[in-house]
Amino acid sequence: MSFDFTSENIAGFLRDVAKEYRKLGGKNMPAEMILVGGAAVMVNYGFRNLTTDIDALTYAASSFEDAIRTVGAYHDLPAGWLNSDFARTSSYSEKLREVSIYYRSFYHVLTVRTVASEYLIAMKLRSGRPYKNDFSDIAGILQEEKERGNFISKDRIEAAFCELYGESGVMPETSREFLNRISELSDYRELYQETKRQENQSRNLLLEFQEKNPGQLKENSVNEILEELTNKLTDE
Repeated sequence: MSFDFTSENIAGFLRDVAKEYRKLGGKNMPAEMILVGGAAVMVNYGFRNLTTDIDALTYAASSFEDAIRTVGAYHDLPAGWLNSDFARTSSYSEKLREVSIYYRSFYHVLTVRTVASEYLIAMKLRSGRPYKNDFSDIAGILQEEKERGNFISKDRIEAAFCELYGESGVMPETSREFLNRISELSDYRELYQETKRQENQSRNLLLEFQEKNPGQLKENSVNEILEELTNKLTDE
């Protein structure tokens, strides 16, 4: 079962979690949350409409997980609708708490922060998944920031990447190529549309492969399989 989270209903669900957490004694131990991934994109920008889950880092008492489960059951949300799995991915950094920015507070027990601008771009470059929304999100962020009068240069992005992941942090080659490409542009609208089409195509290719080859699509082989499928499609 999947569910579409939007910028509007995310706030409502977080409010419900805070209310439930307060009932469970959260007023004696306030919680902090940092939204990342698609949720962070949506609460900061207007170009993305939905995400299928909410990735977040949480700092709270154990009863916070109980509150999440209670709210999920009440609204019939999928398991893991609000999760911290992100902390086990390559995009995670201990520095995220330092660079996060305030978003909203709920019931005086939950403070929600988020990540925006060049730090969010750096995180997307770190993951660099051509079958997700990583690259289109980057183009969308750059365009909206530019329209706000905040031009984000390649140097700023690289500095943010280094701050999050250190000088030895590895950026995937596809991400490096994308970063070099965007550094040559001053308008990102066409790039956003083009990248979005490519991501949709990649997702469809992988879904078709998975249907034909159950159990063969593993996380460590996705990029290799996708490259083969894309090359095959190009040759046809």
